[in-house]
Amino acid sequence: MMVKDWRKHILPFLPPPVQSILTALEPAAVCRVEEIRLRAGQPLILETNEGEIFLGPEGLVADPGPAYRVTREDLHQILLQMTEFSLYARDEELKRGYLALPGGHRAGFAGRVVLEQGQVKLLRDLNSINLRLAREVKGAALGLLPHVYCREKKRVRHTLIVSAPQAGKTTMLRDLARLLSDGDERSGRPGFKVGIVDERSELAGCYQGKPQLDVGMRTDVLDGCPKAEGMMMLVRSMSPQVVVTDELGRPEDVQAVEEVVNTGASVLTTAHAYNVRELIRRPSLAYLLENGLFERVIILSRRQGPGTIEMTYAGTSLAEWLQTEEGNVC
Repeated sequence: MMVKDWRKHILPFLPPPVQSILTALEPAAVCRVEEIRLRAGQPLILETNEGEIFLGPEGLVADPGPAYRVTREDLHQILLQMTEFSLYARDEELKRGYLALPGGHRAGFAGRVVLEQGQVKLLRDLNSINLRLAREVKGAALGLLPHVYCREKKRVRHTLIVSAPQAGKTTMLRDLARLLSDGDERSGRPGFKVGIVDERSELAGCYQGKPQLDVGMRTDVLDGCPKAEGMMMLVRSMSPQVVVTDELGRPEDVQAVEEVVNTGASVLTTAHAYNVRELIRRPSLAYLLENGLFERVIILSRRQGPGTIEMTYAGTSLAEWLQTEEGNVC
C-alpha cells in the first residue's frame, strides 16, 4: 500500500530553508512522516510511525543540537501563505485552531487565545504549528469489512472503532467509507449511499468545499459541521444508508447517533480509548454500549503498525465484553 508524497501540497507554504530541507528527504523517510512540528525557537521535528526525527540543513540529525531552529517569522509567514494573506477570509477555521489544506492535509495552531464573551474569538502570537499529513491508504480497511458488512443481509452493521490517538482509526474509517460507497461487483457487495459529517476536515479532507481524499463515488460530505447537527442534516436531506463521523464524545453526539439508528441508517464512527474498560468511563459512550446500539466494537492499536485489530466485540452484553477483555491487553 503506497502513501502519496505530501510535499507538493505542503512545501509552497513553508519558508525557503525548510523547503530545501524537506525537498532533500529520501523517499523512504517521506512515506513515514505523519506530522511536521514547527515551534518558535525550537528544533524542526518530524513525527514518523517509528518515532521523531530532527532535521537540519544537512538532512536528518541524531539530536536537536544541529537541527534547524524555527523562528516566529517562519510561523507568521506560513500562516500568511496558508490564508493567502487574508486571515479574515478563514477566521472561522482559525477560531477552531486549524486550517484545511490542499491534498487533505491540515495545519493545527497554538498560541495566545483571545476570548469574547467566553468564546474563542481568535488566536494571536502563534508559537507553534503542527502540519498533520493525510494518510490516504487505499485498501487499509479490507480486513475490517467482514466485521462491518453483513453479507447475508447486505447491510452495514452499526460499528464503533476504538483506539488511542495515532493508531489509524481515522485512516481506517475513511477507507471503510470508500469501500462501502463504491461497492464491489465481483463479490456482490452493493454500493451504499454514504453521508460523512467531517467536523474537523479530517475524513474527506475538503479544501474549498471539495474532498481531497477518496471517500467513494456515492458519498456526500458535510464539511466543518458539528457532528450532532450534521448527522441529522444528512438524514433529513440526503437519505444516507450509512452515516459516518469521527471521534464521538459529547452528549449531543451520542443523542444524534441514537436518532440516526432509529431512522434505519447504519452508523460508522470512532472514539478515543485504549480498550472498552476505558471507554465506559465516559458516561455518554457507556450509555450507547449498555443499550446495545453498536453491533460491533473494534479495538485498534499500532502494535504491528497503525490499524492493528486487537479485539472485536459482537452481539454480546457489555459485561461479557469486559470479561472477555480481562485476558487481553491492547
